[in-house]
Amino acid sequence: MKQVALGKTGLRVSAMGLGCMGMSDFYGPADEKDSIQVIQKSIDLGMNFIDTADMYGPFKNEILVGKAVKGQRNQAVLATKFGHQRNEDGKFLGVNGRPEYVKKCCDASLQRLGVETIDLYYQHRVDLTVPIEETVGAMGDLVRAGKVRYLGLSEAAAKTIERAHRTHPITALQSEYSLWTRDPEDEILKTVRELGIGFVAYSPLGRGFLTGRFKSPEDFAQDDYRRATPRFQGENFYKNLDLVKHIEALAKKKNATSAQIALAWVRAQGEDIVPIFGVRSIARLEENIGAIQVVLTEAELKTLDQLIPKGATSGPRYADQAMQAVNR
Repeated sequence: MKQVALGKTGLRVSAMGLGCMGMSDFYGPADEKDSIQVIQKSIDLGMNFIDTADMYGPFKNEILVGKAVKGQRNQAVLATKFGHQRNEDGKFLGVNGRPEYVKKCCDASLQRLGVETIDLYYQHRVDLTVPIEETVGAMGDLVRAGKVRYLGLSEAAAKTIERAHRTHPITALQSEYSLWTRDPEDEILKTVRELGIGFVAYSPLGRGFLTGRFKSPEDFAQDDYRRATPRFQGENFYKNLDLVKHIEALAKKKNATSAQIALAWVRAQGEDIVPIFGVRSIARLEENIGAIQVVLTEAELKTLDQLIPKGATSGPRYADQAMQAVNR
């Protein structure tokens, strides 16, 4: 797979990446053996950008990723995150950006991953009780100590990104971006481009919704968190399903899948944007990687923009409490 520069600090990654969250949490039961095979297959296919976080599982996902890359460490670009505090039982305890917590989390992630260095270390959510300069200052100490190569932020506001970048060069910002979540177009993309920061688009498939696989809110497992997410509930679900029909129509026309069209749309928004998608089977992995071969024409992009304009999605992307932690 094609390799691209992520930001302007020297990091190069595959043009798309693998998000591993759903292999351990949030999306219902998953098989560890299958998940490890998916991670290893992604590396074999040249998609070397692997994304995890300490809160996924919680803690289990980093262990899983560590098992998967053992023996292939030099072929993988490992990204993980800190900041969301959770108990072993999964209870959320809030956001923590205190310097001592940053360093404690890094050491724990290194141990779980079984590596000496994290390639890209993100602050998962901004802690408003701690100046961003203090949090990023502590992250910079990790770079100087050789524990981390590059730094990132997730779901940070434009002014926060600017302040963080002045403290230590930020390589990447990770935020949700897809045909049904276009918030970064307001201000974020302009800011990161001016600063030379790469953009990692998580949930480029709208948490699976844009693939067209789901036809009813009942299609999700009982412990799948999407059941409690506004866009997947009641009238919102069916209004959003009408939007997906436009993606399906274009997919049929181009002899592609809806997932490939959704990924191709994100990739078409700029070479500095790297989408990371989550899958739990090799078949889905290979399907999504096939999006690299799908090229949308200017006319097709314009049509999608008319049929699924910014703001067309029904319902917020997270429940109220989670929405309070983004863009700050």
